Amino acid sequence: MHGHSSHHARGFEVHRGRLVLYGCGDFINDYEGIGGHEKYRGDLAVAYFVRLDGGRLDELTLVPFRSRRLSLRHAPAADTGWLLETLNRECRPFGARLTLGSDGSLGLADVG
Repeated sequence: MHGHSSHHARGFEVHRGRLVLYGCGDFINDYEGIGGHEKYRGDLAVAYFVRLDGGRLDELTLVPFRSRRLSLRHAPAADTGWLLETLNRECRPFGARLTLGSDGSLGLADVG
């Protein structure tokens, strides 16, 4: 299941082996410079890479990007850390947890 309409990445869960994304945020948008929602970090985008096995989640990798002037660049370490902390806080009620990979990606700690 995939949720949309949020302009920033939100929490997710794995329910009965199926990935439920409650909001993936915008990948590229034209909201830069619009104030009032800075705490949501609309400048950060996430690419979701999902591997399934028979319809069940086998692996989830998130690659963080920072958007500026309608262009994406890999997010710097500080922004990736902020995203990791934020998504882990939002995912905690669902029992999901991300870890930081050596390549700067975020991976689901336990797909089980």
